[in-house]
Parts: sequence; structure tokens; C-alpha cells
Amino acid sequence: MSTDSNRSTSEQPWTASMPEQQFEFMSKVLAAPSPIGFEAAMSYGVIKPEFESFMPEGWAVHQFKANASLVFDSHPGRDDLTSVMIVGHADKIRMQVRKIDSDGKVWINTDSFLPTTLIGHEVKVFCQDPEKQGAYKVINGATVEALGAIHFSTPAQRSGEAGIKPDSIYLELHMHGEDRKAQVEALGLRVGDPILLDRPIKRGVSADTFYGAYLDNGLGCFSVTEIARILANESLDNVRVLYTIATHEEIGRFGSTQVVGELKPDVLIATDVNHDYEAAPGIGGRNMNPLKMGEGFTIGRGSVASEYLVQTLEQVCRNKDIPYQLDFSGRDMGTDGMAAALAGVDSAAITIGYPIRNMHTGSESAHTGDLLASIHAITELLRHFNQQNDGKGMTQDDLKNSHIRLDNL
Repeated sequence: MSTDSNRSTSEQPWTASMPEQQFEFMSKVLAAPSPIGFEAAMSYGVIKPEFESFMPEGWAVHQFKANASLVFDSHPGRDDLTSVMIVGHADKIRMQVRKIDSDGKVWINTDSFLPTTLIGHEVKVFCQDPEKQGAYKVINGATVEALGAIHFSTPAQRSGEAGIKPDSIYLELHMHGEDRKAQVEALGLRVGDPILLDRPIKRGVSADTFYGAYLDNGLGCFSVTEIARILANESLDNVRVLYTIATHEEIGRFGSTQVVGELKPDVLIATDVNHDYEAAPGIGGRNMNPLKMGEGFTIGRGSVASEYLVQTLEQVCRNKDIPYQLDFSGRDMGTDGMAAALAGVDSAAITIGYPIRNMHTGSESAHTGDLLASIHAITELLRHFNQQNDGKGMTQDDLKNSHIRLDNL
């Protein structure tokens, strides 16, 4: 990465602490109860009203039948413009009710959580209200359990040689007395009801850090909104931006695949969390790429990522002194950046991220500087697209004719 001695780092948002008002909005996004299949709490309940507070009159909103994804379109109907879709996903990994037992235990699945990390956590259970047909309610105060007490564990579990199996996880709802199963059912719980960790984000110990549950990937939705907020009043008349809040990413990128299939963007940018491999415990022997929290956002190479877009974004970052780190993928980027390939749509794709620790736990942690750097990098990339070709904007031919060639070395 290059630096420009003529630019003062005090002018750069990613070197300063995130403003409190912005942090509060981020907290609101991350707190939205949007488990897989119920993403409207974030997309419709938080993101849509925020967009409506600042987006210009000419923008449009695309809604979908099969999911609660939203697309905020800066130039609706302008199919002549090169279109760029920026995607964050609103769905959160969740637990689900799978069986209500006679003793009042509610057995649950653990989805993409490591079972051991769940024990003892308070959760929110979402179910239909038996007293209000069609309405939902939340049950607070339940905890996730497995063994009940160390006294009931096996010797291997006590020594750490054995872990907790996913089918051992249940909710403690503190039922007692007769007909405990009936007591649970009277609350409205049914098979398939979603369960979320009750862990709102908080400021971390180290400067400009924060932690809590579901940074993956409310942060992406927050980023998409902040990029739109910055650019809403700028004259980006040469590029059509599709600010997208997708669903169902955690179970296969199904929401973004449907959205991309409908709108067919020319460029697809996924914004999602990544790993701080340098600080990850016990993986030194795997020789992972040493990404570091606090050292800048990440740009993914490999898989279906467009190397032309990678190089363009790198140059933008060098010009603006925006800190970034390179990452790579083999077959699958693991993000919504795969949506075009999965949908069979011809889009140049790229994935960008922010290194976090403890992914898919109740204590995910991140650095606001990495997040802000990613927001401003994508913002500057869109400005670059808008100014290409002597101010006429990037064209589809630019994408078609910029594939990297290795045969003329």
C-alpha cells in the first residue's frame, strides 16, 4: 500500500473513532431480530426507514415475493447505464425448536453455531402468540444448556477430550410442576420457531473495537446504507447503483441469488465479515493468510472474483490512502459475491470484508476503522466508475475488454 505524505491522516474517517450517532445506528441494525427466514425485521424495520430518510426522490425500491430482500435503485429504468449491485445480508444464524419434551425441555438445533459456545447464553425465542392469531411474540430469559451440571458430564467432557454434541442442546425455560410440556406449548412454541442469542453489541476494551453477536452480517447491511448515505446527494449520473439488503445467505446465498437473477447487475460487490486469522487460536500450523483486525478491510482474490475489479479497487485505495489487506479464495468466496455465478448471470464480481474474531459466537469482535475503510473504499470505487472514460462513466465494454491476459508476457 502506498502513502501520500501530503495528506493528513486526521482527514481520513477510518483513522478516527466512529461518531456516536453512527455507532448507535450500527447497534440498531445489529440488534434487529432477523433470523433466517424472518429478515424483514432488519430490511423493512430498520434499513428501509433509514433509506427513506435520505434517498433522493427519483430512487426506487425493489421488493420481492419469495424473500424480504430490498434493493434501493439510484436510477430505476436506466438500463443503458452500467449497474453496480452492493450486497449485505440481513439474515442471522439461528437456533430452532425441534422437539418439546415431557419434562419441559425444548430441544433445539444449533445451525452454524459451535455447540460448545452456546452453553449458558441467554436467548430470545420468537413464536406465534396463542392469544393473537397471526401475531408473533418474543420470550425472554431462556438459556441454552446441554449437560445441566458438571456432575452429570462424562470424564472425557470434564477433561476437555470430548465436546458437546449438537443433539444435546436444549432450552431451559424453568418449567416445573405437572404437565410441563403443556406449559411450554401454552406459551405458543412450535417446531421450527427461531431462537437468537441475546447479545447486543458493546464497545470493546481496546480503542475503536466492539463486540457482541451477529456482526455477521448486519455490518454488511450497515455498510450498504452508509455508502448510500454518502453518495445520495452526489451526481453519480453515469452509473446505476443497486444498494441491496439480501436474505438467506447463511444457508446458501439464496436471497442474493434470486435478486441478482431478477436485476442482472453488471458488477456485483459483496460486503461481509472476514476472519482475523493472525489472532485465531490454534491454527498456526495451517499457514493461513495472516489477516489482522485493525489493519484495514480485505479484498478477496480467486474463485469467481474479477481480477480487473481487484486491481481497480487496489489502485483506488492507494490513491486515497485507504488501508486494505489481500485475501484469497479457492472454489467458493463464501459470500454473496457468488450470487451471479449461482444465478447464471454475467456479472463481474468482487468480495470485500472486515476481519473479525470469534465468528459465529456470541462475542464476535471487530474494529470500526476496518469497517469505515471498507465503506469509503467502495464509495471511492463508485466515484471512479462514474468518472471513467473522460467523465462518461464505465461501460459494459470496459468490463468485457479488461480481462487480465498472461499470454503476452
